[in-house]
Amino acid sequence: MTARCPGGRSKLLVIGGRSGVGKSSVAFALHDLLSAEDVQHALIEGDALDLAWPRPWEHRLAERNLAAVWSNYRALGYRRLVYTNTVSVLHVGDLQAAMGDDPDATAVLLTANDHTAAHRLARREHGDALAAHVERSAAAARALEAEATDAVHRVPTDGRGVVEIARELRLLWLDD
Repeated sequence: MTARCPGGRSKLLVIGGRSGVGKSSVAFALHDLLSAEDVQHALIEGDALDLAWPRPWEHRLAERNLAAVWSNYRALGYRRLVYTNTVSVLHVGDLQAAMGDDPDATAVLLTANDHTAAHRLARREHGDALAAHVERSAAAARALEAEATDAVHRVPTDGRGVVEIARELRLLWLDD
């Protein structure tokens, strides 16, 4: 039987962090862990909700699309959402509002040092794009650390495997 949320209240796990920190990899490992435990959940990569050119950020397209997608999951009985996006930990309230069902939220900022992030980025980026991604990643790390509140859990990823980190996030997020 699929594990459901007690009381019907939704639970939101927001995973943020600089590029190269492992947000997607950890989220997919968490998905695998929860699936093996038969825990009903959905995973949404926030970057895909407003990936367009020209950038539609000023229209709050990510939140609008999240509201539409989550309403479909909700209609099917889903109450747990794992959401990833670089700056998502700075916008937890907006994400909760977009879900529209007063979810209990846990925000996690994954961290990595510059060397680790650059090494990971080098596996997917090349040439001039790599240099630009490394520079943006470092700037994002500084901004996220400065702007994320103390309520946001900091979880280091340096030298750790994604399954280990996923298990830690599962413990931070779910108590059932």
